[in-house]
Amino acid sequence: MKVRPLGDKILVKRVEAQTKTKSGIFLPETAKEKPQEAQVIAVGDGKLLDSGQRAAFQVKKGDRIIISKWGGTEIKIDGEEYLIMPEDDILAVVE
Repeated sequence: MKVRPLGDKILVKRVEAQTKTKSGIFLPETAKEKPQEAQVIAVGDGKLLDSGQRAAFQVKKGDRIIISKWGGTEIKIDGEEYLIMPEDDILAVVE
């Protein structure tokens, strides 16, 4: 199934959570936090401006980003978990 975000929305997939600490201790599922790093899968057309034009996105498909902890709406596509969120929920681009 293909999903195309609308307007200023983007589709992202969270990067897998760490399974062990730096010192080598394995973490149980209940101790893992939701990762705030994600990868951009698809972008919409851009925010509609008062002039009728679309604003360009600051991110593109494939970018690794830092997102707000509780931002976005979780969805499942073909058994995979994704988030749809407005561009405003992106905090930074990882370079």
